[in-house]
Amino acid sequence: MYSKISNILNDINTVLLPRLCFGCNALLYRGEEHVCTVCRNQLPLTEYTFNAVNPVDRIFYGRINIIKASSFLFFTEKGIVKSIIHYLKYKNQEQIGAFLGNWYGHILKQNNFLNNIDYVVPVPLHRKKLKKRGYNQVSLFAKSIAEHIGAQYHEGVLIKTANTRTQTKKSRILRWQNKQALYVLTDYEIFKGKNVLLVDDVITTGATMEVCATALSATQGINIYVASMAIVP
Repeated sequence: MYSKISNILNDINTVLLPRLCFGCNALLYRGEEHVCTVCRNQLPLTEYTFNAVNPVDRIFYGRINIIKASSFLFFTEKGIVKSIIHYLKYKNQEQIGAFLGNWYGHILKQNNFLNNIDYVVPVPLHRKKLKKRGYNQVSLFAKSIAEHIGAQYHEGVLIKTANTRTQTKKSRILRWQNKQALYVLTDYEIFKGKNVLLVDDVITTGATMEVCATALSATQGINIYVASMAIVP
């Protein structure tokens, strides 16, 4: 009886406050969450694993010393993934991060990937940007992954020192890095001898991950893994 009443109330709320798909703006029906069934089935999963060499690994060859890298989705200039991440970052739809993180985390757990990770760390925002946006778009994604793979979630140890655009050309980020550290660690002991998964939203050139991993690598005996919501193919 309670279930029937709950479904009726949900249907009424859907009429009064219609929920729309973040991928195509179509109305969501009962059982659909954040994206409609059509968009969910069309999401371009990379199917890259943490067991086999993949194109994300190759981005970082000769640049930083990481154990393994992977991404969940393909990001294109015109597509569902771009729309979803736009809502996540700029439209106060923080829950999308948890939605994607639970999905990806389930895949990682189901396939027994990353079962040796001790800590999951999100790429941080500068405090000014964090205050303006109200949340780090990577946090819930990273936190959900940590829960699925049995790792500890930790933010606040890796911090961003300047309010610069990170999704720019690699050369600009590395020019800044040559002058002063764009990302720094506040504690060199917590990750000592640990396996750490560094998580971001979209990998383009890999420059952001590179400077973050460089900061983390100052910790003795750390093993760094890399993952992201999406990658530009």
